[in-house]
Amino acid sequence: MATAAFFSFSAILLLSLTLPSNACLPSDRVALLYFKSTLIERHLGIFRTWRGTDCCRRWYGVSCDPETHRVADINLRGESEDPIFEKANRTGYMIGHISPAVCRLTRLSSLTIADWKGISGPIPSCITSLPFLRILDLVGNKFTGPIPADIGRLSRLTVLNVADNQISGYIPRSLTNLSSLMHLDIRSNQISGTIPRNFGKLRMLSRALLSKNKLTGAIPASISYIYRLSDLDLSLNQLSGPIPAALGKMAVLATLNLDGNKMSGQIPTTLINSGISILNLSRNALEGYIPDAFGPRSYFTVLDLSYNNLRGRIPKSISTATFVGHLDVSHNHLCGPIPVGAPFDHLEASSFTYNDCLCGKPLRAC
Repeated sequence: MATAAFFSFSAILLLSLTLPSNACLPSDRVALLYFKSTLIERHLGIFRTWRGTDCCRRWYGVSCDPETHRVADINLRGESEDPIFEKANRTGYMIGHISPAVCRLTRLSSLTIADWKGISGPIPSCITSLPFLRILDLVGNKFTGPIPADIGRLSRLTVLNVADNQISGYIPRSLTNLSSLMHLDIRSNQISGTIPRNFGKLRMLSRALLSKNKLTGAIPASISYIYRLSDLDLSLNQLSGPIPAALGKMAVLATLNLDGNKMSGQIPTTLINSGISILNLSRNALEGYIPDAFGPRSYFTVLDLSYNNLRGRIPKSISTATFVGHLDVSHNHLCGPIPVGAPFDHLEASSFTYNDCLCGKPLRAC
C-alpha cells in the first residue's frame, strides 16, 4: 500500500512539473474526477467537458482562483439559461451522490449542486472542514440525513440552502455560530425538533426560510435581535405558543409567514402598526380580537388572519392604514358590520365568509 501511494504521489508530482504554471493543481483535478465519478448525467453531457489536464479551463461549472490556480467554485445547476441547456431544450436531471473527495478541494469558496432532482445520499460531513466555504447551495435534490452537526465551523459561510430535499434530524445547535450567514433556506424537508433558543446570534441574517418541516416548540424571542432580518418564513410546521410581540418591533422585517402552525394567544398589537407588509397568520389557534391599532405605518400587501378563533368586530382603524391589498379574515368568529370605504370596497365576499355574524357589503345587509 505504501509503495502504491508513493508511486501515485510521484505521478502527480511529475505531472505538476510538466503543466503550465497557471494550470490547476493536479490534486484538485484528481479530486474533481473522484467527485464526477459518483454522479451520472446522461442528457446534457456537461461532464464531457471535464477533459484535459487543466481543470481551470473549459471544465463546465468549475472556476479557479486567478492567483493561486486552486479550484474555488463548483457551480452546477440543473435549471439554467446556459446555452448547453437551451440547445438540449430541457432542464437537467442527475443521479448519484456527492463524493467526500470534494472536501479535498481545500480552497473551495462555493459549492452549488442545485435543482438536479435525483442526487441523493447524505451531505458529506467533511464539508465542514472547508475553511473558505462561503456558499453551500444544494436545493432541489433528494439529499437525506441531517445537516452536519458541526456546520458552525464554517465561519465564512454566507449562504446555506438545502431546501426541497429530504433532510431530516434537528437544526444543529452549532448553526447559530455562523456569524457571517445572510441567507438560510431549509424549506420543504423533514427537519424536526425546536428552533435553537439563541437563533438571534445570527446577526447578519436577512432571510430565514424554515417552512414546511416538522419543527415544534415556541418561536424564540431572540429572533427579534436580528437587525437585518427582512424575511421570516416559519409556515407549515408544528410551532406552538404565543407570537413574540418583539417581532413587530424589528427594524426591517417585511415578510412574516407563520401560517399552518399551532400558534395560540392573541395577535400582538406590534404586528399591526409595524413595517411588515406581508403578514400571514392563517390556520393557527389565535384568539381574542383583531388589534384596533392600524395607522399610517400600516401598509399590508397581504394580511391573512383566516382560520383562527378571532372574535369581536373588524376594527374601523383599518381604514386609516396607508394600504391594504389582500385581506382575509374568513373562518373565524367575527361579528358586526363590515366597515365601509377603503380597503373594504375592493374585497371579495370570500374574505369575510364563515364567521358568526358579519354583515354588510360584500356580504348580506345588516
